Amino acid sequence: MEDRSALSHYRDDGSAHMVDVSAKESTTRTAVAEGRFVTRPDVVDQITDGRLPKGEALATARIAGVLAAKQTPTLIPLCHPLPLSKIEIDLLPETDTVVIRATVRTTAPTGVEMEAMTAVSVAGLTLYDMVKAVDRAASIEGIRVISKQGGTHDWEAGDA
Repeated sequence: MEDRSALSHYRDDGSAHMVDVSAKESTTRTAVAEGRFVTRPDVVDQITDGRLPKGEALATARIAGVLAAKQTPTLIPLCHPLPLSKIEIDLLPETDTVVIRATVRTTAPTGVEMEAMTAVSVAGLTLYDMVKAVDRAASIEGIRVISKQGGTHDWEAGDA
């Protein structure tokens, strides 16, 4: 069995628990996550022009992403409820893809990476729901954190 003593989410008996962050300093923390909604070029055109059978997908997905970030601790069991001060969802249409980018900020003792990834995930699911009548083969791919600032260190995708 591996040594879990250095892992903050395990108790001595190996069971998972919510980490105590009460001794950590509250600092401004920002995380940016990104994912890709992949579909056909004609569907991206319908998304962009607001011509989908269900209506305006970009605004609906943007709102869904904001709501999802705020619900992260109810969805991810060990996440702390955080006072979110910024949630920005960008939906960037490309040829056969909509890039989904979420920027989330807080001033708290722990970061907002999970909130940013949750926002991207739900925005992508919302896009799928909006286009499934015209493309059931659409997919959501590559959801990941691309940067974080604040706390003990800053990080960007590609850093070692």
